[in-house]
Amino acid sequence: MPFEPIDAHLPAFNPFERFGRDWALLTAGDAEGVNTMTVSWGGLGVLWNLDVATVYVRPQRYTKEFIERTGRFTLSFYAPEHKAALGVLGRVSGRDEDKVARVGFTPVELDGDFAFEEAELVLACRVLYADEIDPKLFRDASCDARNYPERDYHTAYIGEVERTYVRARGVPREGALRSYGG
Repeated sequence: MPFEPIDAHLPAFNPFERFGRDWALLTAGDAEGVNTMTVSWGGLGVLWNLDVATVYVRPQRYTKEFIERTGRFTLSFYAPEHKAALGVLGRVSGRDEDKVARVGFTPVELDGDFAFEEAELVLACRVLYADEIDPKLFRDASCDARNYPERDYHTAYIGEVERTYVRARGVPREGALRSYGG
């Protein structure tokens, strides 16, 4: 197995850098199908006395259908050499082509959840809460104007981080594991 479970508490993990600059993949699916998309908005924290990940998905994104159907998602983080692949996975719809094959990523099942062998870190999450961004609730209207010219408001998904996986030591891949003690 290319991954090993670890404790979810990652003292060297910088979510501002990993989401905003490095990006991540949001993946959801089951035996009927899997889809993935690149995300650069998200967060990690504690809510309702649980470790949670929050992600935001626009209504037209194909991955949204998979999250809604399964009630689960993974967040996976990658080394910098995979940034171009993450760009493709964010621009191309899985409705239109096999974008995972296009970038050469290798799907992997982790206890019923899905991610890719090229990841450094994977968080497996169960959806606890979902709600669409409501434009009436913006306290700063410039956020609405700047991010939603098409009025395609994200659904915010809050998921409990049930399992965390890190690339197993001794499993070959390009680059070195960053920030996780490996």
